[in-house]
Amino acid sequence: GPPRELKTEERRAATTYFSSEARRIDREERKKRKLKNKVMKTSTNMRALSRRAALRKGQAVRVATTARRNVGSQSQQPEGKLTRSTSSKNFRPNAGSLEFETDNGSCYGSFCYNFEFERTEEALPSHWKPMIRVAVSGAAGQISNHLLFQIASGLTFGEDQPVALHLLGSDRSKDAVQGVAMELEDSCYPLLREVWISVEAEQAFRDVDWAILIGAKPRGPGMERADLLDINGQIFQMQGQALNKVANPDCKVVVVGNPCNTNALIAMENAPNLKRKNFHALTRLDQNRARSQLAVKSNCHYASVKNVAIWGNHSTTQVPDFVNATILGEPAEKVIDDQDWLEEEFTPVVQTRGAAVIKKWGRSSGASTAVSITDHIRSLLKPTEEGDCFCMAVCTDGNPYGIEEGLIYSMPLKSKGDGDYEIIQDFEVNDYLREKIVKSEEELRNEKNCVMHLIGEEGGNCDLIQEDTMLPGEN
Repeated sequence: GPPRELKTEERRAATTYFSSEARRIDREERKKRKLKNKVMKTSTNMRALSRRAALRKGQAVRVATTARRNVGSQSQQPEGKLTRSTSSKNFRPNAGSLEFETDNGSCYGSFCYNFEFERTEEALPSHWKPMIRVAVSGAAGQISNHLLFQIASGLTFGEDQPVALHLLGSDRSKDAVQGVAMELEDSCYPLLREVWISVEAEQAFRDVDWAILIGAKPRGPGMERADLLDINGQIFQMQGQALNKVANPDCKVVVVGNPCNTNALIAMENAPNLKRKNFHALTRLDQNRARSQLAVKSNCHYASVKNVAIWGNHSTTQVPDFVNATILGEPAEKVIDDQDWLEEEFTPVVQTRGAAVIKKWGRSSGASTAVSITDHIRSLLKPTEEGDCFCMAVCTDGNPYGIEEGLIYSMPLKSKGDGDYEIIQDFEVNDYLREKIVKSEEELRNEKNCVMHLIGEEGGNCDLIQEDTMLPGEN
């Protein structure tokens, strides 16, 4: 074998070689690890930057000032400027879209991005008006499920009116409201710029130009009308206070939740910063039903039926007015020529229409109620035709018919299309109408007496409310 000395030298050379090779391999491994760590760090930073950018977009969604949101305002936001007005609290995926939790509620998917910024889409049409904010309570309900899509499509406020929807639900209904928001997103309405969800009234009503108050507690078994007045009155007391605190001072409030006249009164008395004239209760569905029944009876299309009014409370004391109505330009009493039907059958048919709908298909009148809300709003935004009127329950202050002031009472109205209205002063009130108008006024006076504790007054009681006058088929 080789000499011992040679073997020793070989071992040294081998050791030297392998040590060098080991160091070289080690250096290369370290370089690879360093490069890998650098790539991973860059990727992580990119994800973090993307997340922060998304959050900034979510935060920038409420950049418009209250002045810019006013209907008819011409002020414009500086192009491309992002201004934060709230901070994101939580960020999570939501069925393929992104949901942001902020101090102002939740926004969803594409609605978390402000479409007013440059490079997010093509330039907005020049004829579009400044965006308005519309709050809807009871947003998970059947009526809202029809109404919200009418609003988003432009049917309610106009085809040139972009809107931001503020949806007010409850802890129990929040998942359902999220589902509605997802459907609105999937519908890709160009006019729908933002969607916000909240279970807190002060969040939902912040800076809103319109508040449509649909949500109310339904009447339970054995519940008296006085009980319902108190329970729902507390809801509308709180909502009135929230509107007073955070809504646009020119906000218009449409109350749908029953008993809607007195609920509107409670909200109005708890919102002294808002104009009393801007609180309305919905009686347009009653008016539409009355027009329809007169059209059927006269064998004419309902478009030819004009000047049909609803007086009083949204209850069985309401007064559908055929005395001032016209059909094809002629007095309705002359065209129909059946006074017994007009005086004895016409009013009950209108009052029980909701119950008849439920009997036929097992559901309340959600779609037609939503349409009547749209009609209610559109009547304020376009001039009233000569020889016609529209109806909603409004504050009776200064009315020309001798109805007690300080009530919310349905009367014939007209508008110049500027969002305001005036009471029509020359309707004929014969003995037949006067008797029924007074009865409905008395009922509303009693209801007001029952909720005095909710409007800051003393001495009220509910003893005078003994008859159940809730319209059949309604809670």
